[in-house]
Amino acid sequence: MGLAWIYLLLAGVFEIGWPVGLKNGWTQDGISIPWVVFSVVCMAISGALLMMAQKTIPIGTAYAIWTGIGAVGTFTVGIIFFGDFMNTMRAVSILLIIAGIIGLKLA
Repeated sequence: MGLAWIYLLLAGVFEIGWPVGLKNGWTQDGISIPWVVFSVVCMAISGALLMMAQKTIPIGTAYAIWTGIGAVGTFTVGIIFFGDFMNTMRAVSILLIIAGIIGLKLA
């Protein structure tokens, strides 16, 4: 795996961070500034890493994989940490996203 793919993988991981930060940013007492700052930092790092990955990975491939990692990762975090609902159709749909990510990497 080349350096660009590592950048892309890390960009996807940081892409998971910002929706988690926004979710935790809303509290009963109002907005939690540290969580909002966490979100903004994750957005900036994710975008910078995506930009570096796109130096050698085609833009469409990089963007699709980046958003796929973010979607699957955020979906998983939602189930594990926030009690989001899981059923067969949602599981199959996430598996299709994963299959698309793998297919793009192999292509």
